Amino acid sequence: MSVHEKESALEEDDAIESSSEDSLKKPRREVYLLPNLFTTAALFSGFYSIIAAMNGEFSNASVAIFISMVFDGLDGRVARMTRTQSAFGAEYDSLADMVSFGIAPALVVFTWSLAPLGKVGWIAAFIYAVGAALRLARFNTMVGIEDKRYFTGLPSPAAAAIVAGVIWAANDKGVSGEALSTIMALLVPIVGLLMVSNVKYRSFKDLNLKGRVPFVVLLIAVLSLVLIALEPALVLMGLFCLYGIWGLLGIVSKRFR
Repeated sequence: MSVHEKESALEEDDAIESSSEDSLKKPRREVYLLPNLFTTAALFSGFYSIIAAMNGEFSNASVAIFISMVFDGLDGRVARMTRTQSAFGAEYDSLADMVSFGIAPALVVFTWSLAPLGKVGWIAAFIYAVGAALRLARFNTMVGIEDKRYFTGLPSPAAAAIVAGVIWAANDKGVSGEALSTIMALLVPIVGLLMVSNVKYRSFKDLNLKGRVPFVVLLIAVLSLVLIALEPALVLMGLFCLYGIWGLLGIVSKRFR
């Protein structure tokens, strides 16, 4: 092989290597549509919750947070079922959760109840918001490390459900936010601190819905649906408040053991 042929061959190899490096460096612009649509729907519900609270429609704002929880639960399952998980989807879901379960509940509860308290009110709402941000950041760093059966700290959707459930139930019963301002000034930061605590909460990811269960379990499930249909605000508030307390009871029971 002549010198000229060798130089041309080396140039071709360099061109191939540079093109391959460029292809590796270029980020993929394609995203999966279906799971990200559910994430966008969850984000839309959280954003609408803020708008509804600004207009004084606090029941609608609370319901929108629960709807956002439904979409948030669906996007991950749809991604796993269709095998469309991606790093982009995970980051997008985390940002949407911050809006729907961090910023939205904090602004809704501040507008509904905490605003008359002045600095105490907005500090209580801020503790909740920063607790949600830290909870989501810690969750992202513990993916693949943490036991899938448990969450470390109160999950942000459950925390948002506690706040939204209290607002929804109080509005349904005609109780004003100002009447509960002192209670909410204590409850909201406590919920925010539970999100960043080391309290273990069951994730129910190991729940086998395809397996056989005793007949009484089916009856309990049907009864629960009937109760939710009759009094959705009170039942959902009670369920999520019980879930929030359940982790603390687990710590107490371990110490007694």
